[in-house]
Amino acid sequence: MDWLDPNWIEALRLSLLGRLALATLLGGIIGLERELAGKPAGLRTNILICVGAALLMDVSQKVAGAAAGPADPGRIAAQVVSGIGFIGAGTILVERGSIVGLTTAATLWVVAAIGLAVGSHAYVEAVGGTILVAVTLVLLGWVEDSLFRRRKSVQLDVTIDPRPELLDDIAALFKRHGLRAWPEKVEKQHERFRASYEVVGSAKKRDAALTELAESRGVRRITVR
Repeated sequence: MDWLDPNWIEALRLSLLGRLALATLLGGIIGLERELAGKPAGLRTNILICVGAALLMDVSQKVAGAAAGPADPGRIAAQVVSGIGFIGAGTILVERGSIVGLTTAATLWVVAAIGLAVGSHAYVEAVGGTILVAVTLVLLGWVEDSLFRRRKSVQLDVTIDPRPELLDDIAALFKRHGLRAWPEKVEKQHERFRASYEVVGSAKKRDAALTELAESRGVRRITVR
């Protein structure tokens, strides 16, 4: 980058504390999005991974520089790539026959890479990578939710206490979450009602509605088909 002022480049050579602060900021930007999205690896997890990766990269370079003979400055930092896999694997779960958590695991891997970039003084690359990750998670997540999932429907069986007003409450709950739902049939089973619904809407809205529905008084069982 010959167009950059050398004095300005020199000013960007932050101390270790400054680099860790930058890693905290960049990891926090991505972690905040994950926290707001309700993911298991949120603000603190992403900050800690980014700061840890930056610190290990800095230590790796200093150890290599202090060695008497030839030394590889990437040996310590390279273990971050392997180590982050164990954390990422802990966020991947199988839920209702589907694998969830892959995006969170990939995010942790990228956050570690951003931390390594900060630790190796590649500030422009670290900031640019953070912007690209944030855009991918926020903007493309919205596009995916709006375009690809909006018309996805699921069949839902809800077992409730024998109170007819509960059926109206369930319909109002779905509507409040921006979902389209209509009962296909309602039948009495022993001392309870069983209502079958077809619910159409985004997965995120549906999950939020199901969480609230499960906590509703009078709802005994929810089955997603």
